[in-house]
Amino acid sequence: MSHNANIVAEFTRTAHAFATAPHILDREALDILLRLSMAGPGDRSLDVACGAGIMACHFAGVVQHATGIDITPAMLERARERQASLNLANLTWAVGRSDQLPWADHAFTAVTSRYALHHLEEPRKTLEEMVRVCMPGGTVTIADICVSEDPLKARCFNELETLHDPTHVRAMPLTEHLLNFAAVGLTAPTVAHYKLDFKLSRLLQALCHRPEAAAMARTLVRDSVASDQLGTGSRIEGDDVVFSYPITVIAARRSGGHEAMRP
Repeated sequence: MSHNANIVAEFTRTAHAFATAPHILDREALDILLRLSMAGPGDRSLDVACGAGIMACHFAGVVQHATGIDITPAMLERARERQASLNLANLTWAVGRSDQLPWADHAFTAVTSRYALHHLEEPRKTLEEMVRVCMPGGTVTIADICVSEDPLKARCFNELETLHDPTHVRAMPLTEHLLNFAAVGLTAPTVAHYKLDFKLSRLLQALCHRPEAAAMARTLVRDSVASDQLGTGSRIEGDDVVFSYPITVIAARRSGGHEAMRP
């Protein structure tokens, strides 16, 4: 089975849980990405690998028109349900791959992607496509896991993530994200950071059907409390251990244009 087929299978299975997860719905995190994108009433936005449409719907409350694309039809069903519940008319959904966007050059003024790049085998190709469909002077914004610059800590984090997410490929450090932004023709970016905290018991519950993986995850997270071998500042709270997903938001304008070109 191809990696894309695995993504479709896994996110079809978890579509409801993903669409209703508090961390995915967190308004403060959504607002950070919206603010850095500088999206406004004249913008045409695109959310790439939009999942259950949380970000696209959030943008639709601000922009002229919002579009979301995802490879998993079951996720888009959840997106349409969310759109209907919010009574939003200025939204369009499309099924498709993030590295083969079905739009002409310069079709959008604000292009985003959230929590997706670490699932992709070639994330720079997706970033290139995001830039291609963004008009000069428009903004490209991503939010994704950002691992430690220490290769050993980054490897440890990616090993943990792979245990409970079969679609995880590799989370990147900030320096690699920034190199990719520069390589695809984006201007100097604005960067923000936040963390998503999860209790170890939640992770182990998700792995209950794989006892060996659960044991490995428990060891990795508990060991990281003393040594920070995950590079995330894992800590003990009460009777549980908390580990964090370090998230970085990076926003930059597409070069070759001026702010005046944007609505």
